[in-house]
Amino acid sequence: MDLWQLNIFVAVVENKSFSKASEAINLSQPTVSSHIKELEDYFKCRLLDRLGKITEPTKAGAILYQYAKKILSLKDETETAMYDFLGKTKGNLVLGGSTIPSGYILPKIIGPFSKEFPDIHIELISGDTFQIIEEIKKGKIEVGIVGAKTDDPLIFQEEFVSDEMRLIVPAGHKWAKETSIGFPELLKETFIAREKGSGTWQSILKSADRAGFDPKTLKAPVTMGNTVSVIQGIIHHVGISILSTIAVQDDIDKGRLKALSVEGLDLNRFFYLTTSIKRSLSPISKKFIEFAQLAL
Repeated sequence: MDLWQLNIFVAVVENKSFSKASEAINLSQPTVSSHIKELEDYFKCRLLDRLGKITEPTKAGAILYQYAKKILSLKDETETAMYDFLGKTKGNLVLGGSTIPSGYILPKIIGPFSKEFPDIHIELISGDTFQIIEEIKKGKIEVGIVGAKTDDPLIFQEEFVSDEMRLIVPAGHKWAKETSIGFPELLKETFIAREKGSGTWQSILKSADRAGFDPKTLKAPVTMGNTVSVIQGIIHHVGISILSTIAVQDDIDKGRLKALSVEGLDLNRFFYLTTSIKRSLSPISKKFIEFAQLAL
């Protein structure tokens, strides 16, 4: 057994396919199969089951996957620590961001960070808040920024940057010249909802609940899976919605959208720096967090 075999095994498990794993790690499928066969011969048991087009780990494979992830993570941490000791900041960093952080906050930090540390390879994974937290727990993402607080005991979060959400309407809307609107008036308009895993949507629901309004009374026949879709939906008169001003500032500046307050609703929130309780932060991730905190 060697580290390269473990790396191939992890790729097959995470891609649920020998062919997709071979593409991901740039090896031929026969080579991938040969390495998996060597691992199975080493442990004298079957590690993977091919169930039609899907490949799943056996019980033995699931155990090996857990330890392989830890071993490969420790290998990366070791290399990073040695490079750091030698004065060379070099290695890999996997970041995760929910919709707003991955689209509008993290890219602004990654740019200058990469210029200062050109030998660090960064991968940015996007998803909703729930998806990013799950990937952090699995160990795929080391540092994430998400738009909602979680009660998960395996996750550590701290406030990272504040965000103001506002009611967003198209420029020609009847409320476009208003500065605020009451929640009861909001119930008369078609509202665009977000998917359940969205941090923005969770914040809206919590804000309405705290103010004594029932969010279920919103007329929301349309649900959209990301902020870009919602923005386009508002511009094209599908409905109105509450969004982060960070995400719509460009459209507001260009006069396509207008932002209003909702009377009685506190729509201020935070984006949270999110990490795993079980995983020690690598020197690279610590450098990134320090850099990000100073940059904002």
